[in-house]
Amino acid sequence: MKILKENAGLLTNFEVLDFLRSRGAAKDPTKVLAPLKPSEFKVYDHLEKSVAPSQTRESIVEFVTKCKPYKLSNPEMTSVINIRPTCEVEIDPLIEDLESRLGENVGELVELIQQVFPPSPDESKSDE
Repeated sequence: MKILKENAGLLTNFEVLDFLRSRGAAKDPTKVLAPLKPSEFKVYDHLEKSVAPSQTRESIVEFVTKCKPYKLSNPEMTSVINIRPTCEVEIDPLIEDLESRLGENVGELVELIQQVFPPSPDESKSDE
C-alpha cells in the first residue's frame, strides 16, 4: 500500500469498516485467509459492534448536508457520526461550547441525528 497524501482528513468509523470489508475482513471468519493484520481484525470486530454497520454513505452525506446550519467543525461532525448521540447529555462533550453555539437548537440537532441515522444495535435490542 502506498500513502498518497498524509493526514488527508478524518475518517468516520463507517469508512474504516467499509475499507476493512473491502480488504476481506467480513469474508474470512477464520481470520487467517484475508490479507489483514491481527490488529486490523480487532478494529473490524470492534466496529462491527458499534453504530457503523447500520450507517450508509447516503445517511452520512444527508447528515452533513442537513447539519450545515449548526456550523459544526469537521472533527465535531465526525464524532457525532461515530458515536450517534441519542440525547443532549451525550452530545455535550462532542461539541465545544455547545450551549453558547447552539443554545436551544441542541434538541433539534439530537432529533436530526435520530431521524437520519438508524438506531444502534444496542438500542434495537433494548426496544424489544
